Amino acid sequence: MTNTKAINLSSHTIQRFKRIQALLDQLDPQSPSRALVEPDSPVPEGKIIVFPGSFNPPTLAHLALLKQAWQFARVHGPMHVYAAISTHITDKERVQRPLLLDRIALLETVLRNHVRHTGIILFNRGLYVQQAEAVYSAFPRVSGLFFLIGYDKIVQVFDPRYYQDRDQALQELFELADFLVAPRGDAGPEELRTLLDRPENRKYAGHVHALALNAAYRYISSTRIRQVLPDHEQEVPSEVRRFIHETHAYEPPVELQNGIRIDQYGERMRAIESALKSANVEK
Repeated sequence: MTNTKAINLSSHTIQRFKRIQALLDQLDPQSPSRALVEPDSPVPEGKIIVFPGSFNPPTLAHLALLKQAWQFARVHGPMHVYAAISTHITDKERVQRPLLLDRIALLETVLRNHVRHTGIILFNRGLYVQQAEAVYSAFPRVSGLFFLIGYDKIVQVFDPRYYQDRDQALQELFELADFLVAPRGDAGPEELRTLLDRPENRKYAGHVHALALNAAYRYISSTRIRQVLPDHEQEVPSEVRRFIHETHAYEPPVELQNGIRIDQYGERMRAIESALKSANVEK
């Protein structure tokens, strides 16, 4: 037996979800690489910085990285900075909650309140080379691309296990994009220099740039926040804390002794699905 609780969505929220869903409907993961920019975002041109992530949830570390990217853009720009979410996340656990709609809407709110003038790009592919190809195809006025990533991700970029022909794949990737690499955990600039100084990596070192990040943010993890939220609430912006507490997005369903199953975020998912179906019928 399931406990049903009515979830009321405001007309503004429904319209917002309709707008986002209209974009997601154009991003079939099985189609060729494609990139779309959110309507309120600046049109990509010139050199741009793209910060790919699941943002599940957005953390203070994400905000700190975006602010550091803006510092880099002021020195080496002008450049636009974008957070990016893919409908196909590579090498990530299959996280079903919260819905992509909720995650994108929450990211919009966080960026608007904390890192203004940062756009959002949506991709249908997860590999950096695919995303780079999609950027240049969708936005022909882009002349240069930097991916903003953490140290753990640049290790994966150079890991031969991800390639059939590592050198050819890396050559193709670095012809399209450079990387801004921020410290992660105990790995900082020195570890990055050591990685780039390996004989097999040296010829690509000119495409990889260290980005400073305050040590206070190096250990913040979205995964850990999802798993042990009460211990890490101060590691997310207030808007994220409010969303998590109001929607119960990271709480598993609870089964009471009387057999009633309570799934509060499940009810929200059904309410969103119903609202979008109704909106489509009204077209």
